[in-house]
Amino acid sequence: MKLATVRVDGRTTAVRVEGDVLVDLGVPDVGAVLAGAAVADGKEGTEYALAGADFAPLVPQPSKVVCVGLNYRNHIREMGRDLPEYPTLFSKFSDTLIGAYDDIVRPAETSEFDWEAELAVVIGQQVRRADEETAIAAIAGFTVLNDVTCRDWQFRTREWLQGKNWDSTTPVGPWLVTPDEVGGPRPALDIQCSVNDQVMQKDNTGDLLFDPVDLVRYVSTMIRLNPGDLIATGTPGGVGHARKPQIFLRGGETVVTQIEGIGRLENHVTAG
Repeated sequence: MKLATVRVDGRTTAVRVEGDVLVDLGVPDVGAVLAGAAVADGKEGTEYALAGADFAPLVPQPSKVVCVGLNYRNHIREMGRDLPEYPTLFSKFSDTLIGAYDDIVRPAETSEFDWEAELAVVIGQQVRRADEETAIAAIAGFTVLNDVTCRDWQFRTREWLQGKNWDSTTPVGPWLVTPDEVGGPRPALDIQCSVNDQVMQKDNTGDLLFDPVDLVRYVSTMIRLNPGDLIATGTPGGVGHARKPQIFLRGGETVVTQIEGIGRLENHVTAG
């Protein structure tokens, strides 16, 4: 099953994706669906065309977005780091999130604006101190996220928060895909990011050092995870910061982020 949040007539609504049709579920967004809001009968809901749909962030106001750094082996090596014993975590605020085809706004304050294609876990039920079985049950599905980063701000200090939390910079979507459609809770899927049709990142989510189940268990040990929360699982090698010479987004580029079996983000970079 695929679920999405779309903008219709000045509001957002959750929809189920049925081929080329979106079926309105009668609640404001996917987060509300996961939280247990009563949804309209799928056979009677208003239908919209998939083509040209205006996708909002999958979950516009998650209670938390937990992000993982240094989680693909090749990215860890290109950044000159050792393999970590524990996940490297940081957070994003919901104001960073944009829809699957919205413009990414490059802040005027950065000269090192970088891409990071990521598989994101979508939490479907509240969970705390999860064991293996509970962690698997808590994963509602997966979506695509690009953790666009201001590197010059990120590396001002040892903490990364200030490089990761710029307004309207993080596309997420276009929809949630349930685990049964992608091989289960530990999917091994091709992931790729291109800038102006040049492939910059290409890997497989099977290369994750800490997989989605590991991350739900680890994060839920310290904080409860709620329906609609997102865990961004980290990015593979090929980021602009690690290239020689370095490459950064200046404005005017088109960034395409895609994961096999899940979906595709396509975002134009504009100057803020």
